[in-house]
Parts: sequence; structure tokens; C-alpha cells
Amino acid sequence: MTTMVCRFTRNIKPCATILAVGAVIAMANMPAARADESHAKAIFKAMSDYLAAQKTLSMEIDTSLEIMTRENQKLSLASSGTLTLNRPDKVRVTREGGFANVELVYDGKTLTLLRKDEKTYAQAEEPGTIDHLVDVIRNKYRRAIPAADLLMSNPYEQLMPMVMNTKDLGSGVIRGVECDHLAFRTKDVDWQIWIAQGPRPYPCRYIITSSIMAGSPQYMMDVISWKTGNEVKADFNFQPPAGTRKVDAKQLPNMDELPEMFGKITGAQ
Repeated sequence: MTTMVCRFTRNIKPCATILAVGAVIAMANMPAARADESHAKAIFKAMSDYLAAQKTLSMEIDTSLEIMTRENQKLSLASSGTLTLNRPDKVRVTREGGFANVELVYDGKTLTLLRKDEKTYAQAEEPGTIDHLVDVIRNKYRRAIPAADLLMSNPYEQLMPMVMNTKDLGSGVIRGVECDHLAFRTKDVDWQIWIAQGPRPYPCRYIITSSIMAGSPQYMMDVISWKTGNEVKADFNFQPPAGTRKVDAKQLPNMDELPEMFGKITGAQ
């Protein structure tokens, strides 16, 4: 940008003046930018510590996945669900949308994936913690748990090493809850989070936007209801519903947010 300014002015003095003014402005903004970044990270760290300290938690969520077709038409897929967690090794997730009605149950030993609308389920022995489960789900089964990074034992350590740019965007209000609005940038994605102010700094909204894919596809999760401790009614036992059949985990289609039919029109499959 500076080279373009110099070229069009065709004069060394004006160009030097512009550079000098730019340097002064940059220097003046540096302390504020650093304070902004430090404050944003401190807010996120407080949320991370709060989440990690909750032995049990549950939330009702609405999600939206925006995708771009080959014809550059942006489409949005919406779903709702629930998530219940008991540290260190139990979680139950449900998701219901226009294309799938699915449930994931993990009791610390066995992972179960249930496709209610197709009356099929699969199981695999995967003993370990929730952190281990998230890695297994991503890398082995190519599936996803909503906002999985925020559920791990230390979200701050999980996410901050990849961050290259941080912004504190002030306050925002999500469903009547006043939140701190933060924005972060990594090599591949931009992500924003709205964190409830006060003694329970839980995530109210979480948005992930690709910065390397055409059309900048975006995933958004809104937390509708947040509960912890004795407020949570947890059950991590799985009983196959009547009429369901057991299949191999690889035979369960469309467990992710992107159904097969949308994969074809976007080129994702």
C-alpha cells in the first residue's frame, strides 16, 4: 500500500511525509493494541478456567452451517441439539436438523453413535477422557462434536497457540445476556466468541469462519440454555431404542453437519 502511495504522488517528500505520519500513528496505537490483546486473552482465559472447573454442565444449542455452492450461492443449514458433560470422561450430544436426527453417547469406555431417523447405531470401544474422545472423533471417525475445543480440559491451551491476531470488540448482547465479544485469527480460520459477563462466564455464541476456502463458509453455535452442577440431569447409559439395528461405524452416513446431497453441490465430497 505504501509503494502505491509513493508511485502515485511521484514526489519523494510527500511520500516520506506519509511514511513518517504512518509510523507515528502505528507507534501511538501499539500500546493500545497490546492492552486490547492482553485483555481479550485474559477474558478468554477466565472462561477457559470456569469451563474446566465445571464437573457437570449441560447446554441447549442452535447451530448454523453456511456453505457455498459451485454456483457461488450461499446456503445455511440449521439444527438444534443438546450437550451434557460429566468430567473427565462422559458426554452425551444430540443434534436434530432437516437431514438427520443423531445422538452421541460416551460413558468413558464405549462410544455410541445413534442415527434415530434411520434406526441404526454403531459402537466402538474407546476408553479414555473427553479430551481423548474429541481427538478420536476427529481423526479416526472424521466426525465432530459441536464446539469440541471449548469442552476440553483446557480450552485456552488448546486454542491460543494457533492464534496470530486478537481483538477485544467490547460488549454485545445475546438473548438478553450481556457478553464480552472477542475475535481471534489463525492461519486457516477466524473465530469469534461472546462470553457472558459476571460470575458464570460461559460461551453464549461461537462463530468459526474459514479464511482459506472459497466463499468463507461459516459455522455458528448459540447456547440457548446453560446449566451446571446440581442443575444438570445426566444419564450416560445407552439402551438401543426398539427397532434399531447395530451396524459398523463406517456405515453411518450423514453424521456430520453437511449432508451428502450438499456435499455434491459444493464439491466437498
